[in-house]
Amino acid sequence: MFSSYNTNSDIVFTVYKDIRTVFRLRDIAMLINETDFKSLNKKLNYYVRTGRLGNPRKGIYTKPGFSTEELACMLYTPCYLSLEYVLQKAGIIFQYGTVISVVSYLSRSIHIEDQTFNIRKLKGELLVNTSGIERRYNHINIATPERAFLDLLYLDTEYYFDNLNPLNKQFVSELLPLYKSKALNSRVKKIIQYG
Repeated sequence: MFSSYNTNSDIVFTVYKDIRTVFRLRDIAMLINETDFKSLNKKLNYYVRTGRLGNPRKGIYTKPGFSTEELACMLYTPCYLSLEYVLQKAGIIFQYGTVISVVSYLSRSIHIEDQTFNIRKLKGELLVNTSGIERRYNHINIATPERAFLDLLYLDTEYYFDNLNPLNKQFVSELLPLYKSKALNSRVKKIIQYG
C-alpha cells in the first residue's frame, strides 16, 4: 500500500515535537499523515526495539518520561480520572496511594511498569456526561473534586472522607441529579450535613 509519509523525515522526531507523550497508532498516523498502517506499525516496532519509543500496551506508544495520567486516559475510552486519585489530590482523603483511579465502561486493574491503574465501571449515561469533568491538554480528562466525590459515593456506599472543606457544596448539589439515585441523594445530604 502507498505510504504518504516522507521517508527522509524522522517519525520519532515528529512524535517528540508533539506536546502529547502517549499515542495510539492512529494518532501517530494522523500526526505524520501516514495511510499505510501496516508499514507504520513495523516502523514503530523498530523504534520500540531500539528504545526510542515505549510500548506499554498493544497499540499504545510512549515517549520516554510519559505522563501516567495521559496513559490512564488512553487505556479504555471513554474514561476519565476520578475517585480516590482526584480526592487525594484535592485533600478530601488523606490516605496516600500510588494507584491511579479511572472510571470507564468496564472494571479492571492493570499494572504497567511500576504503576497500577484501577478502572471502575460507571453506567454509560453517567460516563459520557461531561458535567464536572475537565478536559486538559494532552487529552487528559479529569473529574472535579465534586464529581469524583459523587462518583465514589455512587460506587462505594460506605466510603469515609477525611475533609469535606475543599468541596463546593453548591456544585455537588448541581451535579447530584445526573446520578438519578434517591439513595445517593440521601447519603450525600447526610454526609454534607453531618460531615
